[in-house]
Amino acid sequence: MSLDLAGWSLLAATLVVAVLRATTPILFAALGGLVSDLAGSINVALEGLMLIAAFFGVMGAVYASRWMPGLPAWACAWLGCVAGLAAALLVTAMLGFFHLELGADLIVAGIAVNLLAAGLTVFLLVTLVGDKGSTAGLSSPALPSLHIPGLGGMPTLDMLLNGEGGHGHHVLVFGAFLAVAGVWIFLTRTRYGAWLRAVGENPQAALGAGIPVKRVRYVALLTSGLLAGLGGIYLSMGYLTLFQADMSAGRGFLALAAVFLGARRPLGTLGAALLFGASAVLATQLGALALPTQLVYIVPPFITLCALVFAGRRKPARTGSGTRISTRIAGPSGPTHTQEKHST
Repeated sequence: MSLDLAGWSLLAATLVVAVLRATTPILFAALGGLVSDLAGSINVALEGLMLIAAFFGVMGAVYASRWMPGLPAWACAWLGCVAGLAAALLVTAMLGFFHLELGADLIVAGIAVNLLAAGLTVFLLVTLVGDKGSTAGLSSPALPSLHIPGLGGMPTLDMLLNGEGGHGHHVLVFGAFLAVAGVWIFLTRTRYGAWLRAVGENPQAALGAGIPVKRVRYVALLTSGLLAGLGGIYLSMGYLTLFQADMSAGRGFLALAAVFLGARRPLGTLGAALLFGASAVLATQLGALALPTQLVYIVPPFITLCALVFAGRRKPARTGSGTRISTRIAGPSGPTHTQEKHST
C-alpha cells in the first residue's frame, strides 16, 4: 500500500520518536562519562550505576506506596527516583573513595562495580520480590510524561512533540536533551568547568595553580554517577515500568564509546548517542522481519565498531614536536595562570 506525503512524514516522525526513546538512557550515561573523562577519571562503571539506579528507583517507589498508602502515585514515583539516584551516588562515592583515597586503579574498580551491580540487583530481586527475572509482579508507578496541548490537528508535529498516542514524552526524554545544554554551559562557561578541564589536561599544573584537584575529581565522578543514574531511572520508570535483570544491556558501554566517538564534546557525544539509539531501533525493526536472532543482536555493536573505526581514521595525525598547547587555568583566588607544554 502506497503512502502519500502526510503518511511518509508521520512514519518518519514515528521513527524519530523511537530513536529519541532509545537514545535517552545512552545519552544520560554518555554525558556522565564525558564529565568524568574530561576530569581525567574514566568512569567505566556507568553500566553498573545504571543498573543500581534502575533497581532502587523501582523498589523505592514500591515501598513508598506501601509505607505511605495515602501518598499519590506521582509522589511515590518521584521518591523512587530520589532513592535510585541516591543509591547511584552512594556507589559512585564508594568508587571515588577507593580510587582517590586508597589509590585503587579506577578501571579495575569500575569493572568491580559493574560485576557487583549485576549480582547485587539479582540477589536483592530474589530476596525482596521472590523472582530473579523482573519486578513484573509488583505495581510500580512511573515518572510522568509531559503533554503539549493544541497539536491535535497536526498529526506529524503531535507525534514528534507528544509521542505515540499523543500522551506526551517522558519527562526524562526532555531532561536528557536539556542536560546536553547544561553540560555544555557547565564545561565552557563556568569557572568550575574550566577547573575540571584543567585537572584532566594537567593535574600537576592545576594543583600548582591552586585548584583542588581531588575535590574536582570527586565532583566529576559524582556528577557522572548522577547522570548515569538518571539513565537507569528512565529504563525502569519510563522506557519500562519495571526492573529486569541486566536491563541496562550494555548501554553503559555504548555510552563510553559515545564519549570517544563524539570527540569528548557535548554535541559530538549527543550525535554519537543518537547513532547508537538509531542502531537499537534498527535492530528492533529487523527483529520484526523474522531474521535470525543472532543477526539482530549484533547490529548495535557492529555499528559501534564501524563508527569507532571511521572516527579513528578521520582523526588527524599528530605532527612533529614544536606544537605549543596553551592551557588557561583559572585559580580559585582569581588570577589566571598559563601553562605551556610541547607535544611530541
